[in-house]
Amino acid sequence: MNLETQFGPGGWTPERLGNLTGKTYVITGANTGTGFEAARVLLSKGAKVVMLNRNPDKSAVAIAALKQEFGSNAKVSFVRMDLAELDSVRYGAAELLHQVSHIDALICNGAIAQLAKQAFTADGFESHLGVNHYGHFLLCGLLFERLEQSKGRIVVVASEGYKMGLKTIQFDDMNWDRNYDPNKTYCHSKLAQMMFAYELQDKIQQANSEVEVYVCHPGASNTSLIRDNASLATRLTWSLMVKMGLAQTAERGAYPEVMCATEDNLKQRAYYGPTGRMNFGGPVGECRLEPFVLDKEVLTKLWALSEKETSLRWSI
Repeated sequence: MNLETQFGPGGWTPERLGNLTGKTYVITGANTGTGFEAARVLLSKGAKVVMLNRNPDKSAVAIAALKQEFGSNAKVSFVRMDLAELDSVRYGAAELLHQVSHIDALICNGAIAQLAKQAFTADGFESHLGVNHYGHFLLCGLLFERLEQSKGRIVVVASEGYKMGLKTIQFDDMNWDRNYDPNKTYCHSKLAQMMFAYELQDKIQQANSEVEVYVCHPGASNTSLIRDNASLATRLTWSLMVKMGLAQTAERGAYPEVMCATEDNLKQRAYYGPTGRMNFGGPVGECRLEPFVLDKEVLTKLWALSEKETSLRWSI
């Protein structure tokens, strides 16, 4: 079930954007896929974009491509950050704060998905949870004061997968040692990201802060998220979806996160993305948010655990 889009039958598109000169947007995982396409859209409107990427060589290629498209004066740069290493997140956040005086939006776009075999981050977390949730939880906390000073936004890029897993957090086995499953574990990490965002909204409201937090999903977008470390069956299924035209372009997949980073008069206690059949594609607008995501007891418990695991006590 989808909710009516507030942007008409065509949904939100970048045509709604005005001049973004003077605005600064920070995007994780921006050298390919929807993150790269989001950077393209924002740069096309005169914004400054800082990419937080793991791979320097791929980042250099991405920046070269963007400067070729938008000119050598395009305001795009790169800070190395590996979300799978909390020390790398800390170092990258410090470098970013040194480079930029304000942040209009932090877009938590980077992710890994569907690892065929159980793997762990440098800090010992199950990889999906460590990269997708804990890495971003720490990053948002380290940048929160700057975002607050800027009256900025946090955009959490979630996934329709949140509906397909356990529909709660597996607190008794966060590393999935007993029941590892590539899809359920990925879905678990995306649900954790969403729950973090909605709990942060509550904390911001209680603190009378002006930071805004939005949650979106990219639909089924043709990116490199499904990689060689996914199972053969997963890769074949995804390839078939792409060939059948069920996956939209990465550019269209970027629309929801760009919208959430820029559009006025959005609801925060909401979930945005493609609203077509099965939310794979179609007009971008507000989608149905399943109520289990807002279970306050789970939200509170996950927040406390995330602070403990990342050794970060939020200032809010």
